[in-house]
Amino acid sequence: MDKDFRKQIVAYLKQGHAHSPYEDIVADFPVSKINTKASNSSYTPYRLLEHLRITQWDILDFVRNPEYKYIKWPNDYWPAENKKATKADWDKSVRSFKKDLKELVKIAENPKTDLLAKIPWGSGQTILKEIFVIIDHNAYHLGEFGILRDVMRSWGKKRPV
Repeated sequence: MDKDFRKQIVAYLKQGHAHSPYEDIVADFPVSKINTKASNSSYTPYRLLEHLRITQWDILDFVRNPEYKYIKWPNDYWPAENKKATKADWDKSVRSFKKDLKELVKIAENPKTDLLAKIPWGSGQTILKEIFVIIDHNAYHLGEFGILRDVMRSWGKKRPV
């Protein structure tokens, strides 16, 4: 796989290009609002963040774990609707998402990783396809998160453009 192509994949994972990077979206989010539903929203910022984390972790686990166990959609991909997150829950989700993203970047950067090879325990998926799913999924929900922040007026002074 071409080195420049891998660089582009990593850039999409880390920086977004068409959306703000993860770190900018969650930066300085007020803990007092992590369990607040915005008007007409079906979830809280914590539930959305945790959904992002769980989904990314699940795909990472699928890509690298021959003993991968499928989790149930949609229940296992979202925390309980009535979950009241603590600051520790929030911080753990933020850290875990970043850690898993770093692992995905390592996989994409590694020239020994055949991004086009089928995942042996899958049903035809390739690592590249799964990375694209993560890029797409993260972009979609990070956009939602940014809109939630607008609606909740929770940006402070560091709102990304």
